[in-house]
Amino acid sequence: MIMKKVLFIMAVSAMAAGCADNSIPKAQLPELDLSNPLLAAWDTPHETPPFSEIKLADYEPAFDAAIACSRAEIDAIVNNPKKPTFGNTIVALERQGELLNRIAGLFFNLLEADTSDEMQQIAQRVQPKLTELSNDISLNPELFARVKQVYEHPGRLRKEDRKLLEDTYQSFARSGAALSDADKELYRKYTSELSGLTLRFGQNALAATNAFTLNITDPKVVAELPAFVREGMAAEAKARGEKGWTVTLQHPSYLPFMTYSSNRELKEKLWKASNSRALGGEFDNTQIVKKIANTRLKIANLLGYKCYADYVLERRMAENTKTVNDFLAELLAATKSYADADYRTVSDYAATLGFKGQLMPWDWSYYTEKYKDEKYALNDELVKPYLKLENVKKGVFMLANKLYGLNFTPDDKIEVYHPDVTAYDVTDADGRFMAVLYLDFFPRESKRSGAWMTEFRGTSRTADGVETRPLVSLVMNFTRPTASTPSLLTFDELTTLLHEFGHALHGMLARGEYESLNGTNVCRDFVELPSQMMEYWATEKEYLDLWAEHYQTGERIPADLVGRIVAAKNYLAAYANVRQVSFGLIDMAWHTLRGAWSGSVESFEREAARSVQVMPAVEHTAMSTSFTHIFAGGYAAGYYGYKWSEVLAADAFSLFRERGIFDRATAASFRHLLEQGDQRPAMDIYVEFRGHRPATEALIREMGIGTENGGTEDTEATKPEKK
Repeated sequence: MIMKKVLFIMAVSAMAAGCADNSIPKAQLPELDLSNPLLAAWDTPHETPPFSEIKLADYEPAFDAAIACSRAEIDAIVNNPKKPTFGNTIVALERQGELLNRIAGLFFNLLEADTSDEMQQIAQRVQPKLTELSNDISLNPELFARVKQVYEHPGRLRKEDRKLLEDTYQSFARSGAALSDADKELYRKYTSELSGLTLRFGQNALAATNAFTLNITDPKVVAELPAFVREGMAAEAKARGEKGWTVTLQHPSYLPFMTYSSNRELKEKLWKASNSRALGGEFDNTQIVKKIANTRLKIANLLGYKCYADYVLERRMAENTKTVNDFLAELLAATKSYADADYRTVSDYAATLGFKGQLMPWDWSYYTEKYKDEKYALNDELVKPYLKLENVKKGVFMLANKLYGLNFTPDDKIEVYHPDVTAYDVTDADGRFMAVLYLDFFPRESKRSGAWMTEFRGTSRTADGVETRPLVSLVMNFTRPTASTPSLLTFDELTTLLHEFGHALHGMLARGEYESLNGTNVCRDFVELPSQMMEYWATEKEYLDLWAEHYQTGERIPADLVGRIVAAKNYLAAYANVRQVSFGLIDMAWHTLRGAWSGSVESFEREAARSVQVMPAVEHTAMSTSFTHIFAGGYAAGYYGYKWSEVLAADAFSLFRERGIFDRATAASFRHLLEQGDQRPAMDIYVEFRGHRPATEALIREMGIGTENGGTEDTEATKPEKK
C-alpha cells in the first residue's frame, strides 16, 4: 500500500520568514496509552522497531490513537487564527502524523513480508479508517483554503520549499478538494471502495500462489534435475510434511523445475497454474480486477479526466497518455521482428533435439537454457557455484563502498521481525550514520512473491538541522540453503539483488528536509533509474573479478566464464523487451478505458497484448488477476516506467563506461542525483547529471539489437518492485 505520509509532531520551533508567523501550531493531543509499544517512544538503537514487544493486539488500538492524533493536528492547522504561511500550513501538513506514519510503515510492510490471517483481517478493518482520514484531510474546505492562499501568495521560497508547496497544492486539487459537496461524497465512496478492493486483490493473489503445490514421489521424475534443484524440492516437501519432492509457485521453486525438467506434462500443469492464479476458483480476482479498473475510471472522470491514465500521467515524467503509448510503440517497432526471430531460433533448435509440434510457453525455459548452454557454454549450474549468497552480498556492499564510500556493519543489537532477517548499520566514509538496512532473503508462506525495497522510516530534517535517517528493508525470495549446499544464486538473482539495492541506495543517501520529497518518493517513471542502472555492474568483468569465487574451492570466477556471461548478456534481449512491453500495454489498456468494462478479463488482456504476441496464446490463462504491480501496488498506468527507466539507466551508465565503472567523480555526481529525491523536476535532475535528455536509442544499443540477441525467463510478471 502506498499512502501519503502523515507525520506526527509534538512541537517544532518557529521558522522566520519576514514578519510572518511560520510556527507550526501545537495540537491538543489525546492522552496515549504508553503501555502499547507502538505508541511509546522506542529506546532502541537508531529508534528501530522493538519487534519482540509488539503483539498483533496492539495494532488496532494504536492505529485508532494515531488517527486521533492526526485529526487533532489537522484541527490545529485549520483553526490557527494566524494568516496562512508556508510554515504554519504547508510545513505543518508535512510534519503532522508522524506517529501514524510510524505505525503504518511497520504494519503494512510486515503485511507483505511476514503476514498472517489475523494481520490480513486487521488490515481489512484498518484500511477504511485510513482512507476516511485521508479523504477528511484532502476534502477539508477550510484546510484547502489555507493551502490555496499560500499557493497563490508564496513569497520568497527556496527551491525545495517551492516543490513542497506545488506538490501539496496539487495533492489537494487532484484529491477532490475543489469538487462540489455532492461530488466530494462520491469521491469518498469511490476511494473507500478502491482501497478495500486493492487490499483484497493482493490477499487473493498471495493465497492463490500458496494454494498450489506439485508433489512428486517418483524418483525417476527428478533424476535428471541438478542436485541443487532436487535438494530444494526435497527440503520443501519435508517442510510440508510430504514425501518425495515438492514444487511451489514461488519463483525459487518454480523456475528451476521449469528450466531443467523435460517432463512437459508436469511443466504444463505448473505453467498453467502460475498463469491462472486467482483466475476463478476460491481466490478469484476477476470481478475485483474489473471493479478496480472501473472505480479508477469513475475517480478520474469525477476529477475531470477522460481516463485514469490521463489523471496519473499528468504528474509523471511522461506527462500524458500519448507519450507513453508512443514510447511503447517505438520500443515495439524496434524489437518485435527480432523477438519473433528469437522464438523461431529456439523453436528450430528444439526441433534439432527431437521436439515435435509448436513450442509452448512451458517449453521455453528448458530449451532456451539448453540453447544458451550450447551457444555460450553457459548455464546456471556453471555460474551458481560462484554466486554464493554471502559472497554476492559482500560484492554488493563492496560496490556501494567503491562508488559512494558506504560501509555496512552487522548489528545484532537491532531487533528483526523474523529469524531470516539481518540488520546492518550503514555509515559513510566519514563514519556518519546513514541508515539501518534490513535484509530478508528467503521465501516463506507469510511473504508474497517477488522482490522489493521498502522503508520502515524515511529521511527528514527539521529547520534547526536535526536529522532522521531511514530504516531501509530489502525483501527477496532466493533459494534457501540446504543441508549440503549454501544458498547459491542464479545470475538473474544477482541482477535482482543489485536492482533492489539501487532502490536502497536511493533511500539511504537521501539528504532533503522533507520526507515526502526524499529518497524513492519520486515519480514512478523515475524511481526505477537507480535500480535499473545498478544491474549493469552484473556483467562488468572488472567488478565480478573482485568478489565472485567458488563456494567450495575459493577459486576466483574464471576469466573465460566471465567472458561468456558478458557475451550472453543480450541473449534473447528482444524477446525480453517485447515481453516487458506487453505488460506495459496491458496496464495501459486497463487504465485508458473510457467506459465501464464488464466483459471477460481473459479476452480483454489477450486483445491488449495482440500486437506483442510472440508465444502461442493459451486459453484460460491471464496475468491481470495476479498483476499486483498495477492492481495492488502503485504502478497503475505506470508499469511502462520500467522500460522508461531502462532508457534513463542505459544512458546514465554509458557515462560510467566512458570514465570507468568505479570512477568516483561520476559516482559523486550520481550520488548527488540520488540525494535530491523529488526536490526538483525529475528531468531537470537527470539532465544535470548527464548533460542531455535521454534517448530510446541508448537502450536499443545496450540490448545489442541486430547483433547479439539476449534473454529472459517466461514466468510471472514480477519485475522487481519498489514499494
